[in-house]
Amino acid sequence: MNPPPRTGFTRSNRLSIIVAVIGMAFFLGALFHTRQSQALPVPGQGQPAPAFQGTDQNGTTHTLTDYHGHWLVLYFFPKADTPGCTKEACAFRDGILKLKALGADVVGVSMDTQNRQERFARKYHIPFPLLADHTGTIARTYGAAGGFLNLDHRYSFLINPQGILVKRYLDVDPDRHAGEILKDLKTLGARETGS
Repeated sequence: MNPPPRTGFTRSNRLSIIVAVIGMAFFLGALFHTRQSQALPVPGQGQPAPAFQGTDQNGTTHTLTDYHGHWLVLYFFPKADTPGCTKEACAFRDGILKLKALGADVVGVSMDTQNRQERFARKYHIPFPLLADHTGTIARTYGAAGGFLNLDHRYSFLINPQGILVKRYLDVDPDRHAGEILKDLKTLGARETGS
């Protein structure tokens, strides 16, 4: 009579699995460290806003200097068409006329592709640029580059018409953020243009 076949892992199989898990942990740790180390510190209030250049959902290139003479809300969001990011974008959409009346433009940035930004903007009728920062260049410049999953942090920056970063938001509530920006614009001296 033959013994029943062995089930489970042999010692050799267990050792291979352990080595693979340890190797994967080192790989993910190195990847995490590399992505984290690429981000610059978050720029401080009162400093000139870092220059940026990016392409929006329609293929139009935008730079910081395009907004000279206007207030600029530059906001970073983790991923297009996800619940929190949709709430935030739609709140800016719904408040865009009030923001424009105060001389403010809105530009969103995420590491999504241009196609994904275009679908997101079309689906929710977003009337402002969404920059496709798929390499994370702009996010790293503003200290908003993500960590483990390499997604943008939900950070926003308010830049005055002279290009100075006057307010930064590092703990954003997507539901209330557009209203918070409107209030701060008025506090910082933005005046309705009457347009």
